[in-house]
Amino acid sequence: MKPTDKTKVKRAPKRGFYDKETVYSVLDDHFICQIAFVYKDYPVIIPTIFGRKDDVIYIHGASVSRMLVTLEKDLPISVNVTETDGLVLARSAFHHSLNYKSVTIFGKAILVEDENEREEALKIISDQIIPDRWEEVRLPSKKEMKATKIIKIPITEASAKIRTGPPNDDKPDYKLQIWAGVIPINKTFGTPIADPLLKEEILIPESVHNLIKD
Repeated sequence: MKPTDKTKVKRAPKRGFYDKETVYSVLDDHFICQIAFVYKDYPVIIPTIFGRKDDVIYIHGASVSRMLVTLEKDLPISVNVTETDGLVLARSAFHHSLNYKSVTIFGKAILVEDENEREEALKIISDQIIPDRWEEVRLPSKKEMKATKIIKIPITEASAKIRTGPPNDDKPDYKLQIWAGVIPINKTFGTPIADPLLKEEILIPESVHNLIKD
């Protein structure tokens, strides 16, 4: 993807990335995005679950959802995904920072109406959270599908911004007797807690085992 006026990183441009491999790798490590749009003349940002396949991300929700009803009206939107990887502690207060990965997408949403694509989109979203869980559960009924609206957002204008490494202090500050460095932030999954109403003979499924062992 070529950078555009909207996607070009202006602050610290060396941290900007525009290739699909980088953008998609950040998206694929997450399942929650923030969607910004204008609703009744005021700005709104709403977090929601998403799933990506090829050059599209899918989101879903109730058919009466304020966000989804608004998005299907062909309005311009912005989508962001951000992960904080570490606290960057410098010798000066000014140069404290974060190590992070983020992706911002600009575009317009499209209502998914084809039933086959709607079902596939829900599987894509499910797999984004826990791969293979879709095969272990009861699939949505016709009534549940009717109550669900699905939107897709083509990834045509997007950029990633990534910061890594140690703090960048002013040269004179390196002589100061002040600790500086990075405190990593790692994402882990804890021990599964069974539903109190779960039948005793039901074991933890493979999808959950695969998630927690990673």
